[in-house]
Amino acid sequence: MTLIPTDLSASRISETLRDPFREIVASSRVIDLSVGIVVCIPCFRRPDHLRLTLDSLVDQRTPRSFAVVMVENDAAGRASAPVAAEYLAEGKLQGICLVEKRQGNCQAINAAFETAQAVFPAATRFLMIDDDEIASPDWLELMVRTAEATGADIVGGPVLPVFDDDSRPWLARHPAFCPAYDYTGAVPMIYGCGNCLITRGAFDRLGSPAFDLQFNFLGGGDCDFFYRGRNAGMIFHWTAEAIITETVPQSRTSFGWIARRGLRIGVINYRARSKAAHGAAARARLFAQTLGRLPLSLGRSVRLLTSSRAVVAMHPLLVAVGSALAAFGFDPKPYEASKIVS
Repeated sequence: MTLIPTDLSASRISETLRDPFREIVASSRVIDLSVGIVVCIPCFRRPDHLRLTLDSLVDQRTPRSFAVVMVENDAAGRASAPVAAEYLAEGKLQGICLVEKRQGNCQAINAAFETAQAVFPAATRFLMIDDDEIASPDWLELMVRTAEATGADIVGGPVLPVFDDDSRPWLARHPAFCPAYDYTGAVPMIYGCGNCLITRGAFDRLGSPAFDLQFNFLGGGDCDFFYRGRNAGMIFHWTAEAIITETVPQSRTSFGWIARRGLRIGVINYRARSKAAHGAAARARLFAQTLGRLPLSLGRSVRLLTSSRAVVAMHPLLVAVGSALAAFGFDPKPYEASKIVS
């Protein structure tokens, strides 16, 4: 075990990063460089909920030592940084908090994963949780145990919604909120990084930056990363018992927000597929397939109306419309700071 005290850790970390856009703002009193597990937490203007997230990490039931890397992505306000500093200074968690001055979803996540790999050279498994999520007590142990037992490159788990407005519990079944799988086992791929474990080897194979910056304000850099991982032959595993809950504010349960989410998923799907379409013929096929899905998705939505609420039934059509719009240049940017409500 190699422990670095506070007065040495700040200088060592700064030397390791060497990035003028990243600034270390807090670290724990000691940093154990021998830890094999790091939990990454991108943060943006949710300091009160960040406390709940960090409390859930403090309460993890595991004998394993782990570190945290928190990334404050609001360089002006920095509301999350004091919360992170408090937990680190009091020794509740070990690790660091840095500010990523370049705003955007992919910038923050890349900063977290890159810093975790650089600062903790012995770490081989990197987990992620968002600052609006809460980990169940056995989350970390289950995720790491799965990676050990299966040899998976990437492990995913469910993110279950907890709605501030609990008057429509059926929304939990909407594809925007429902986990991709309901069983534990090998899966073709996972689609989001809000509950994931990625091995160092996976990052090495896919190169840097891990999350493509063309998705920085759109979102979906995680979907693109996992899509590339699947194409590279990586092994994915799902652990249904490793539950994370996500607090969903009332603003994200309106029809307008859900409809925009469906359109955005379609844009992300098109962007990820278009990256793999090499050559004019492949791009032409993708364009034709995208337009061809419109009538098919309309039929599917109509059929779903017989058994689902309208907001759920409309999802396939909205995704298809989003993909078609993306083919004509539609470029939403919900992760620009000026557009983020919560």
